Amino acid sequence: MERITATYFVETPFNPESAASVLAGEQSSGTFVAVPGETEELKHRFAARVESVERLETVQEPAIPGAVSASGNYHRAIIRVSWSVENFGYNLPVLISTVQGNLYELRQFTGLKLLDIELPPSFASQYAGPAFGIAGCRTLTGVQDRPLIGTIVKPSIGLSPRQTADLVKTLAEAGIDFVKDDELLGSSANSPFADRVDAVMDVINRHADKTGKKVMYAFNISGDVDDMLQRYEKIVSRGGTCAMISLNSVGISATKKICDQRELAIHGHRNGWGMLTRHPLLGIAFPAYQKLWRLAGVDQIHVNGIQNKFWESDDSVVQSIEACLTPLFGGYSILPVVSSGQWGGQAPETYRRTRTTDLLYMAGGGILAHPMGPTAGVIALQQAWKAAVDGLSVQEAASVYPEFAKSVEKFGGS
Repeated sequence: MERITATYFVETPFNPESAASVLAGEQSSGTFVAVPGETEELKHRFAARVESVERLETVQEPAIPGAVSASGNYHRAIIRVSWSVENFGYNLPVLISTVQGNLYELRQFTGLKLLDIELPPSFASQYAGPAFGIAGCRTLTGVQDRPLIGTIVKPSIGLSPRQTADLVKTLAEAGIDFVKDDELLGSSANSPFADRVDAVMDVINRHADKTGKKVMYAFNISGDVDDMLQRYEKIVSRGGTCAMISLNSVGISATKKICDQRELAIHGHRNGWGMLTRHPLLGIAFPAYQKLWRLAGVDQIHVNGIQNKFWESDDSVVQSIEACLTPLFGGYSILPVVSSGQWGGQAPETYRRTRTTDLLYMAGGGILAHPMGPTAGVIALQQAWKAAVDGLSVQEAASVYPEFAKSVEKFGGS
């Protein structure tokens, strides 16, 4: 019988092997005390198994509150635990409850982080993955051999549908590939969702008729499932190509329901991600996180960015990009969305670290606050990525490209 294996980084005041056994029992057939129904036959079929325990360092202060160590020592380890697929079948919420549920409550741990999940081959036949993925998003936008260049409508909330459409018109004429609603904007008092779709798609469709290039706009459909389905259909009816979902707010089942419609590319926004991962010994790491959303069918997902405005390290961002680009089940990948304080100046280092242009490279202020205006902001991003692939430094690129040079003057010291 196939098994799913989860890898955890843990800290415990107890023997790590014993703590791992408690986790395995609590997250399968066991509880805190023996019960009559837990027979050897039942355990053989349904009990989780501790596959390995790799001891790491010992520290004197716990990472988070939990059991107090009698010896004053807290042991860290990498543990791998597996479950039979029979325990949950192909039910993503139950799978998540198993590998990422009450185990965080166990007194045995003063630190626990889910690092990765290994899924058996049969999942490939149960989960089709993204409807579009990297290749499909490139086809929809008509962009090959470079990153998709995108931006976010700013101010995040407060613009009317007409003002939003006017901004999109400027960006489309500048050559933008992708624009999205901010996650804070759903259907606000002065920007009802349907009105915004109509105004923006009028602009995008006219531009496509004139030039042959259709800008991908990710409308934020996040909400109750019925509302999301209605908003999804509104986008489809107006010829849109993308919808955005706030993954952590909406949840895995609602996201999968939307992805299963398979008519629009789904832009997965991970807002709230810091709450799930910022502590080094609590929550979930991105390699595991992105696999769950890939199973649900998301086509694009945020990964932060090099030299970003948030807390995440460059090493972590690079690991996240690599995780997205690693084919799942030997097949589909997902488009990494690079964002957070980005402008063209990070392009050379991003390319040096990742050696890929399979990215959606998002710059909000980096485009909209360009000294020469949004049009020059888009051009500067395109110039920056051409320079990065050509092996030019920021300074060398600034000497060649005037729009990028103005970006360096504006953002280079920040």
